[in-house]
Amino acid sequence: MVRERVRDTSLLMVGAGGIGCELLKNLVLTGFKNIEIIDLDTIDISNLNRQFLFHREHVKRSKAMVAKESALSFVPDCSITAHHDTIMNPDYNTSYFQQFDIVLNALDNKAARNHVNRMCLAADVPLIESGTAGYLGQVTVIKKGYTECYECQPKPTRKTYPGCTIRNTPSEPVHCIVWAKHLFNQLFGEYDADDEVSPDTEDPELAGEAGENATKKNGENIERVSTRDWCKEIDYDAEKLFTKFFNHDIEYLLSMDKLWQKRTPPTPLEWNNLANIKNDAGLQEAAIPDKRIWSMEECGQQFELCVTKLKERLKTSNEPLVWDKDDPSAMDFVAATSNIRSHIFHIAEKSRFDIKSISGNIIPAIASTNAIIAGLMVVEALKILSGKFDECRTVFLNKQVKTRNRLITECRLEKPNPKCYVCAEKPEVTVFLDTNKITIKQLEEKILKDKLGMVAPDVEIDDGKGTILITSEEGEMSDDVYEKTLSDFRITDGTRLKGDDFLQSFELILTIRQKSDIELPDVFLMEGELPQAQEEEKPPTTTTPTTPTDVKTVETSENGGSGGVSRKRRLSAHDGSHDEGSKKSKSESNGVDITSVTICDDDDDVSVETCGAVAVADSVESDDDIIML
Repeated sequence: MVRERVRDTSLLMVGAGGIGCELLKNLVLTGFKNIEIIDLDTIDISNLNRQFLFHREHVKRSKAMVAKESALSFVPDCSITAHHDTIMNPDYNTSYFQQFDIVLNALDNKAARNHVNRMCLAADVPLIESGTAGYLGQVTVIKKGYTECYECQPKPTRKTYPGCTIRNTPSEPVHCIVWAKHLFNQLFGEYDADDEVSPDTEDPELAGEAGENATKKNGENIERVSTRDWCKEIDYDAEKLFTKFFNHDIEYLLSMDKLWQKRTPPTPLEWNNLANIKNDAGLQEAAIPDKRIWSMEECGQQFELCVTKLKERLKTSNEPLVWDKDDPSAMDFVAATSNIRSHIFHIAEKSRFDIKSISGNIIPAIASTNAIIAGLMVVEALKILSGKFDECRTVFLNKQVKTRNRLITECRLEKPNPKCYVCAEKPEVTVFLDTNKITIKQLEEKILKDKLGMVAPDVEIDDGKGTILITSEEGEMSDDVYEKTLSDFRITDGTRLKGDDFLQSFELILTIRQKSDIELPDVFLMEGELPQAQEEEKPPTTTTPTTPTDVKTVETSENGGSGGVSRKRRLSAHDGSHDEGSKKSKSESNGVDITSVTICDDDDDVSVETCGAVAVADSVESDDDIIML
């Protein structure tokens, strides 16, 4: 019976990377005959150490197409359709999703995950979601009306740093690495005012007058010219660039004396003195060359070499360069400049290997983790096809064996969150913002698309007249309208907006609440994100409160364990591994280390949370070139 169901089932597999390759192999060998694959990516040489359907001759070809060819080579009687395309293409609408019995996600970014989640809800098709991060992995099943959807629980947002910290007062290696990537964009990439690298005289710590004094020398104002224009004038002379960024700008920062009252001041460097700087770390040998920390002299040499190469590429292409961790010159530039800046600010320097991991937001991809998670996805698919949906679980792969010698642990699927703004019966969300400052463009891009995951939103004011605020029709929105503020349309505290995304079959009510004291870099806050007043500390008690033996309170972090808002969940004795013979509390028998790990890749934040939180990992696998030894 199950064998026939497997043979006749129609599957959609989204993503053909690390998990996707293992998953497709498992599916065809299990007996699935009707499979469609969608993946926009092409094969990079760094994929070959773990994506085993691909070989060197496939580099730069479509992952979906090559995965199909490789799978058919050992199971030729399968019907596999491959699309080299984005899943967010309007052609893949609700009707398209409804032709499949199960959808399996092997994606690497949150926006696409959100979209597939909504399409499966609209089409009422079961979704098997997956994610890996190093040795950690997770699989869960999502079914409309039965389980939490992918967006029922908040996901960690990408960590950002204040501009004044990056430009004036770095204190961690990551601050210098972010600055170095900004410098790459300033010199060779597409100009962005937010990526400015020169000292920030509007730093809140300068208290106005100190900032003014820093812009004057001998009573005269110092003219600060555009970085890009100045670079062109000097024809990207490496010595002059070095002197500006690592000497003159540092001297300029030192003139902001208020910044250094409680900090160790930076030390400017001179181009001709790099060879005299002693750097014991740079002399260390390592088994892998990239694991050795460069000396300051080596950093200067790499800086000069990279500037020369990147300048020529910029002239040849006539288009801004795009930073890529797999581009040797771009990566070497960031490694050298970030370490030079770290040395100036007395911050620990890093190896090229470490800088690549941080700058590319990489967690090393483990081939065996991908294989295990892909196998677990097929197990959950077989449960669905067998009509045993009540036996489906959220399954976690741990880094090491925990209690009761379990490497793999499981939890019962959670019920839908009644307050979810995606899968609730009447989705609603409250947004706090300043209607006098937020423009229509910001509402569409930052709130509706970036935060709420809409692809092509239409918005009207719920004023009884159906006043259209935003339309997805091409050419209907003018720049003049985009630049208007919400208050220009008489949107005030309490105004309700009706949002609709036809592609996702998704409707949402937004209640606007006026709030003018939102601190930068935020321009809006969602309900639940408002800062909470700290509770008064309660005096210690000599009695120990009792906790029922059948529950366990687990505290997990909503922000990747880095100081975010925590939420407590009660795990019943039936949560965790489903062992009929066990008389112990299942939450105890899970053997899960109740922590939260946050990892980032180029497009997305990643959170792999344990049994106390059912949020699926926000990224499946980072594309890095770490060699598996």
